Amino acid sequence: MYPNPQEQSQPLLVQQHQEDEEPQETAYDSSEKIVVVGINESTNWGTSVPPFSWKKLWRFTGPGFLMSIAFLDPGNLEGDLQAGAIAGYSLLWLLMWATAMGLLIQLLAARLGVATGKHLAELCREEYPRWARNVLWVMAEFALIGSDIQEVIGSAIAIRILSNGVVPLWGGVIITALDCFIFLFLENYGVRSLEAFFAVLIGIMAVAFGWMFSEAKPSGKELLVGIFVPKLSSRTIQQAVGVVGCLIMPHNVFLHSALVQSRQVDHSNQGRVQEALNYFSIESTLALIVSFIINIFVTAVFAKGFYGKETANSIGLVNAGQYLQDTYGGGMFPILYIWGIGLLAAGQSSTITGTYAGQFIMGGFLNLRLKKWMRALITRSFAIVPTMIVALIFDATEDSLDVLNEWLNVLQSVQIPFALIPLLCLVSKEQIMGTFKIGTVLKITSWCVAALVTVINGYLLMEFFSAEVNGIIVGAIVCLVTAAYVAFIIYLILRATRK
Repeated sequence: MYPNPQEQSQPLLVQQHQEDEEPQETAYDSSEKIVVVGINESTNWGTSVPPFSWKKLWRFTGPGFLMSIAFLDPGNLEGDLQAGAIAGYSLLWLLMWATAMGLLIQLLAARLGVATGKHLAELCREEYPRWARNVLWVMAEFALIGSDIQEVIGSAIAIRILSNGVVPLWGGVIITALDCFIFLFLENYGVRSLEAFFAVLIGIMAVAFGWMFSEAKPSGKELLVGIFVPKLSSRTIQQAVGVVGCLIMPHNVFLHSALVQSRQVDHSNQGRVQEALNYFSIESTLALIVSFIINIFVTAVFAKGFYGKETANSIGLVNAGQYLQDTYGGGMFPILYIWGIGLLAAGQSSTITGTYAGQFIMGGFLNLRLKKWMRALITRSFAIVPTMIVALIFDATEDSLDVLNEWLNVLQSVQIPFALIPLLCLVSKEQIMGTFKIGTVLKITSWCVAALVTVINGYLLMEFFSAEVNGIIVGAIVCLVTAAYVAFIIYLILRATRK
């Protein structure tokens, strides 16, 4: 399928397919890509990397911040507030290391996209047989739908808060569905306009949750101890699992491998490819540092206000705003509305990036040649239709939405291996990555992270199904599905060991 590295005319890279009908790109057209300052310089650096430039870093900045929004979606915010309310500051160290693990996975996704000029969904279509890639596609779609339902519901809750309860949950879902048109509108003005819009939303989250942090005035000493001193107890194990599980999002791996292709990179020049990888690594790290700080803000606010209190176990995304209002009061601007603004920014930004990810997943796996607006509408419908059904069936009570959230967390957890294993398989192969395949140390580290995340999410699944599954017939069905699930994971792992 791929040319032999020894036959490549360039010292480095994966060459394009030589078939008569070469597939077009499903991420960005050539006319949409951003030409980075200096990319067309006459100087041929060969395998050497051009010197660092702040101007170039600015031009490369964008994809990492769009990727970081998945670390700030309503599902993560709910994990943060529950961790703070139930475990206090004690899980902040785990939040830091989970963010670091997420960064490693996202850097590998960016590496794959830059070095090959293709994103993960495209490469899965080319690498796996039809039946396997169809399973991977369905799993990716399920993960995206589960994530999007949480994000849309989060936005709908925020809209209800900001409207003083006038807009019902289903009304908020309809309003949130319109973000597809915002997305399509911004795409007409280029990649940078879209990235600037998301930068504004991240800024709104930082200001809103930072304001809450300043109002709460948490203990600086306890905050630092929580970040740097590992601590875990049997009482907080469920929240610990949630902290890790929320940060590794399957659709985000597909998304980042495509986002990096918005910059024009000369794949015939090894130095230019390495330069792009360096800049994307820097901006992705900065983006996740920002997301980590925002997550700390949310966790610390709820740790200060609710840790050790009887209400700690009853706080969820639905009632968090009212609990904040009752605890911290109005101030110059009611904290309920500050929370609502931050939650709305998180929900809107994550639903739009979910639409973006859906385009890449669908286009890559199915090799679709639809217009982008058509792909966006189809992708949006995949999530909005089930979300509307959920909003109409589930009333806005805390118990019903908490049950829904548990099921959605399980849905996403089971999909994680189907993004991580293909990613690690592909970035380890020289015939795909050329000289940019990962080395032994990084490979071992990455597989350990993937195994740890899979085990953690496996624990979540066992806890969930042991409580939910009743009856012989249902138990037998779950066992059969589990056996097929494990068998497919083993198949992916065995395929990853092939040269």
